Amino acid sequence: MATKKVLMLHGYAQNATIFSKRLGALRKACGKDVDFVFVDAPHVLTPADLAEAFRSTNESSSLDDLGAPEATTEADPALAPRGWWNVDAARTKTVGLEDSIMLLRDYLIKDTYEGIFGFSQGAAMAALMAALLEKPEVFPPLLVDGKAPHPPFKFCIAAAGFRPKSPLCDSIFLPSYSTPTLHILGRTDVIVVEERSKTLVDVCSNKRVEWHDGGHFVPSKANWRNFLKAYLKDPTGDVPSPSTASASQPASGTATPVTPAL
Repeated sequence: MATKKVLMLHGYAQNATIFSKRLGALRKACGKDVDFVFVDAPHVLTPADLAEAFRSTNESSSLDDLGAPEATTEADPALAPRGWWNVDAARTKTVGLEDSIMLLRDYLIKDTYEGIFGFSQGAAMAALMAALLEKPEVFPPLLVDGKAPHPPFKFCIAAAGFRPKSPLCDSIFLPSYSTPTLHILGRTDVIVVEERSKTLVDVCSNKRVEWHDGGHFVPSKANWRNFLKAYLKDPTGDVPSPSTASASQPASGTATPVTPAL
């Protein structure tokens, strides 16, 4: 079987290195069947950015509490906390989103990807790119010789996703998008609560929703690894739900981080 390339978009205050480590068990399970291409968001977050993002919540703005303790605002660029856009405290703006679209455009021009997989803010970005490739004319800078730089994705995986709000995002998402999308949601997620995740699910016309019993993370237990491996192999196939095999097992989020969904 030919190796599938999948774009991987990290959560807010993470980066490609951290997200890749968090999904190490899934990468190992998929072996050479999937080439996970982890991308660094273009915006390096400062302490002021983090403080502003959390000003209207009860969440701490320390990187430790964000579940990205490896991240540092100091010298090592490989560990810098990053974001796909910055927000104001009211979460009514997506400052810098256009830069992220253009960064991903460069990846899409150079290679072909079967799908896109994101966590938290990265899940919102993944769904946005999936929707944008369906109607690229709404953001003309994306176009190459008047056309989309890449065919629509065959699938999108959005773990702890939500629909960002801005005029550009509304023009991309509304009234709906049709890329097959797997929404992975945590029953005890207090960062992206059910009401907020529903804003993305509602604009997806070709959706599959799977719940896990934990919080704000990509589930990594064996049943989920096996499910995701099977889903990545055949996104539109009849892959059994992972939750049926583990309904009585305690949730485990140790392998994945808690980050703000901004």
